[in-house]
Amino acid sequence: MSQATPTEELPFHLTGNFAPVFDERTDFDLEVEGAIPPELRGRFFRNGSNPESGTSPHWFMGNGMIHGVELRDGKAVWYRNRYVRTPLLEEPDAPRISAEGKIDFTRSCANTHVISHAGRILALEEGSFPFEITKELDTVGVHDFDGKLGTSMTAHPRICPETGELFFFGYSALPPYLTYHRASADGKLVQSEEIGVKGPTMMHDWNITRNHIIFMDLPMVFDLEAAAAGGMPIRWSDDYGARLGVMPREGGNDDVVWYEIDPCYVFHPMNAYEDGDKIVIDSSRFEKLAFGPADGKGTPPMLHRWTIDTTNGTVAEQPLDDRPADFPRVHDRVTGLPHRFGYMAGMGSGAETLGAELLKYDLQTGQSWSHDLGKGRQAGEPVFAASTAADSAEDDGWILSFVYDAASDTSDLLIADASNFDAPPVARVKIPTRVPFGFHGSWISDAN
Repeated sequence: MSQATPTEELPFHLTGNFAPVFDERTDFDLEVEGAIPPELRGRFFRNGSNPESGTSPHWFMGNGMIHGVELRDGKAVWYRNRYVRTPLLEEPDAPRISAEGKIDFTRSCANTHVISHAGRILALEEGSFPFEITKELDTVGVHDFDGKLGTSMTAHPRICPETGELFFFGYSALPPYLTYHRASADGKLVQSEEIGVKGPTMMHDWNITRNHIIFMDLPMVFDLEAAAAGGMPIRWSDDYGARLGVMPREGGNDDVVWYEIDPCYVFHPMNAYEDGDKIVIDSSRFEKLAFGPADGKGTPPMLHRWTIDTTNGTVAEQPLDDRPADFPRVHDRVTGLPHRFGYMAGMGSGAETLGAELLKYDLQTGQSWSHDLGKGRQAGEPVFAASTAADSAEDDGWILSFVYDAASDTSDLLIADASNFDAPPVARVKIPTRVPFGFHGSWISDAN
């Protein structure tokens, strides 16, 4: 497909490497530059928006397509890309809301994330149920936790590295605005709690610690009147305010303690942990998010730290870097626990330049490193693939990310040494097709 350039009629999310691809491919024995570490045995999957019709009103609204590479024995065994075959893909014009006002949570884009838990691989999009897929990217079908899930599921669940539990939530433009869920390590839904927030907030992501959940009640809110008039359904509110809600993992609405913070928006936290009576949260923070033209001018996201003092009820706020960056990740082993290292995709002037560099942060020393991608190359989210050694250092592993080369209009899978981050990549896997810019992914090792 020839690529278009942005015009007033064609927005950026349908041009260049944001433009969709339409062939579902299977390619074996991929060309490799460098040497793939033999410890990498598994699959790298990354989800993204890829409208089957060729068009969509917003980057967030295209059909989900997952791109995957299997690595084994120092080889790139295969590349596959597949649509997640949901009812929305198969019957795009069918209604999502019934005449009785009931939401059909199976009508999913399934375009935002892909995770592995309790033997299932799930494609996620925050307005709907998850969809299970196979290791070969075939769609199994909707997963509603044996009929127990009655809300949407966030695209950003958290898996506790100590208990194996899966924590997630669903938000809605209609009451109940927020519902918290907890699933056991074997994938059974064991808890669901309605949580009171001030209004219909877009809660894209959140945090867990060893003992707590932290909700983010922030001022991006649904505007159903604007949506009915053909405008953006979500807008920035100068009046809504911003707060963090801390709740025990097995608690409920009455247990939430709310802490007011300066107005801001966060799509993606890096991680959170407990430090005595304090809770530390590192996030990619927008001072103001402009989601649509009515929101005016926004600000870029930058790494920021909140420290909640649960004893005196205060929150300290601290900028950690002035470089625009988002899509933060850590080693999954430290999810909800103290972390030293974090990784982000740097960005220049906006979403169009996301991934212009990859960044590594040492949150103990304040040091940071940039991985040079080369001229005209852009990466996606930096996903950490851990060393197989159980007692390895926190940064003993590799960063995986699809990288687009504008000069050749091609893509490769970058494999960089996380412990030697500013060195050249240890390997590049040549992808036999262009991989459009997307959202989130996972390294799913054979051990998962």
